[in-house]
Amino acid sequence: MPDFVNPQVTDAVSQTSVKVLAEAPAQAMATLYQVMASANGIAAQNAVSNQHALNLLNPAIVAKAISIIQGNGG
Repeated sequence: MPDFVNPQVTDAVSQTSVKVLAEAPAQAMATLYQVMASANGIAAQNAVSNQHALNLLNPAIVAKAISIIQGNGG
């Protein structure tokens, strides 16, 4: 029994392979852009969170500095 494959089948398989290989760079760049956007968003969230934490500490720091200046603590 000879191994015979319909030429339409081999053509369809090879065209599918070429399509996948042709789209791979675009998919990779799209993934990279999404990861970069996510990383930038997380960095912005961290910056806001850190600023909020510092804003909560400011009144305590100012109060301590005033008490040291007035000679009441230290």
